[in-house]
Parts: sequence; C-alpha cells; structure tokens
Amino acid sequence: MYLDYWGLKKHAFHNVPDPSMYFEMHESVENAVGEVLFAIEEGDECLAVIVGDVGLGKTMALRVILDSLDTRRYKIAFITNPDLTFPQLLREIIGQLHGTPCTIKAKDALLETFNRILIECRNNGQKVVIFIDEGNAIRKINLESLRLLTNMQDDDQNLFTLILAGQPELARKLEHPRLTNLFQRIGVYCKLSKLKSRDLLKDYIEHRLERAGASRQIFTEDAIDRIWEHSEHGVPRLVNRICKLAMKAGETNHLSVINGEVIDAIAARFIRTTKVAAPRPLTEEKNSTQTLENKPGPVKQLFDEVLDKFKKHKVKEKNHKYEDLALIRKIREDETEEKVTVVNESDLVKPKAMTKVINNGLDDEYEVEEHNKEIIDRMKERYRNQDDIGVFYR
Repeated sequence: MYLDYWGLKKHAFHNVPDPSMYFEMHESVENAVGEVLFAIEEGDECLAVIVGDVGLGKTMALRVILDSLDTRRYKIAFITNPDLTFPQLLREIIGQLHGTPCTIKAKDALLETFNRILIECRNNGQKVVIFIDEGNAIRKINLESLRLLTNMQDDDQNLFTLILAGQPELARKLEHPRLTNLFQRIGVYCKLSKLKSRDLLKDYIEHRLERAGASRQIFTEDAIDRIWEHSEHGVPRLVNRICKLAMKAGETNHLSVINGEVIDAIAARFIRTTKVAAPRPLTEEKNSTQTLENKPGPVKQLFDEVLDKFKKHKVKEKNHKYEDLALIRKIREDETEEKVTVVNESDLVKPKAMTKVINNGLDDEYEVEEHNKEIIDRMKERYRNQDDIGVFYR
C-alpha cells in the first residue's frame, strides 16, 4: 500500500468528513463552525444555514460541529438525504432522536410525537439539534413545513436548532420572496469559499500529511504550484483527489518526492471531454420579467401547454387509424382570447377533456370523434401558413 511506502499511519487525502483532519486555517469553514456553535450553545437560534459550492467543506463543517456538542446536553439527528416528503423527513428525524425506527404514518401524529420529544428533552435539560446536509435537495414545500416546525418553541427559549447545509441552490430557495418568513428566522448565515492562497493550500497539504503521520516532505514546491492551478485555485475536494492519486503514482513509479510533472499527469486524466453549460446567475430570474406587450395570452399558454405534453403523440380516431393531428402552434401574440376561440363547446363530444389532458399528462390515447373533423379542417384552413399545434379531445 502507498501508506507504507510514504510512511503514513492513515489516509491523508480521503474525501471523507474526518474531523481529525480538520484544517482550522480554512477561514470560511472555521468561521462557519464557530458561528453555528454559537447559534446552538449561546445564541439560542432556531435556524442556522451553511451554503457553499461542491467540495468546499460543508459536510466537514457539520461533522466538526456535531463532534463538538456534548451528547449529554443535546439530542441529535443528522439527515444526509432530505429528498423526502415531509412525513418521511419527520419519521427519519423522530427515529434518530428516539433511537428506533418510527412507523407513524399520519402527519398530525408525527407532529405530536415530535413536539412531545421536544418537551421531554427540555424537561431533561437537553436541547434537540437537527442537521440536514445536502439541503439544496429539500423540496420547496418542505422548506415551508420546516418553517412551521420552528413554531414549536417555548415562550422563553428555542427547544431545537435546525442546521441546513447545501449548495447555492439552497440559497436561491431560501432567498426567494415567497420564503421571506423563513429567511427572516435564520440566525446564522454562513457562506463557504475556497482556500484563499497558494501558501494556504501548501499549509493545508502539510497539515493533512502531518495528521496522517508523515515525517518528511513529499510534495515539491513546483508540485504545490501545479496543485493550486489544477484544483481551481483551492477547492479542498480537488486538492485531496489530486494528492491521493499523485502519491499512489509515486509509489507505483518508485519516486522519492512528488513533483509538478506528476501533478500535471494526474490532472490530465480529469480534463472534461464535454462542454458544461455555465450556471445561471442568481440575478437572471429577476431581470427576465416580461412586458405587457410580449406577454402571451391565456389561450396561447393553454395551447402551448397541450403541445409540450403531446407534441409527438398520435391520436387514435374512431376507426382505429392513427395519424398525427397537427394544427396551429403559434397564435398571433396580439390576438385576444375571443379571436382565437376556434372550437365552440357545443361542437365537442366531451369539452372537459382538455382540462384532463393538461392535469393528468399522457395517461392514454385520445380519440377524435368523426364529426369533429369538420372543425379541425376549419382550423387548418384558418391558420394554414402558421406552425403546428396539437389539440386533443376524448
């Protein structure tokens, strides 16, 4: 193993949140740890949030915070996959707090059980702390439910603290105007960043090697320079990956040190072979509002929605022959709802079918009654030179 080759007692660069490898000089992570601990132990806050891009140390920060809490004073639940319904999320939290799986199904009963746990912990001199990692995966409706959960507090103290950690998508959700009530309840809001300099990255590498038992220099100065470049200027997860693979390559090739040439060879393996779309700026949604002049009318929106769901679907006629029902897709923007009304309700067999199609999606095939062909022909004639749209009736 390369551990023996380099004289290490444990892995120095595994991408796991090992608190023993925690690097206190990573300023943004250290600040997040300190502020969240304050929110739990002294600030009596009900909600704390840690946000950062992938690989910056969010999970490591949560593990360091968790390890710092006295389990005699705190009851802890740690959720790593919050992409659940709210009842499922509550069952997971209650199960971890109780120490046994929760089988309660009804939401009201789950809320009552959770409230009872909070009261029991308060009476025992304890406080509940709930960690939710990958908070960007939480459904928007569940964020509102979590806000209502924070109402379960005493008159003079918060009975639990919720810590959310996630990627920038979590920040976008929390900062949305519809969640203003939840955003205002955030007591601590931490944003993680990369290692700030090349010298700090060098300290980070040497710190982890020392914790793993290294007694000599392994990476040369030019290797540090190359790691800085290939790690997107200080993303800890990328640093760990490059260093671990470089040390394995050094063992395989019987090297005494790791130089820049080795780092370049390792980094070359991870050059992207496909183009990745740039992330959408947070301000894009705010700047993309429509004017009254170009805003589509309700009828066009309805027809476009039908088209999106059934664009390629074949409609079965009463004689069981299939054909693509292609009609008008683009309706003139300046036409009013009265002008684009082509089909009268009295002409159709089942006028409610349009609503069913939109609400239920592609559940089955939709027949076109024989006497509706005349209506379809009129629509084709009227919009002969325009694009296609599919209209379906049952």
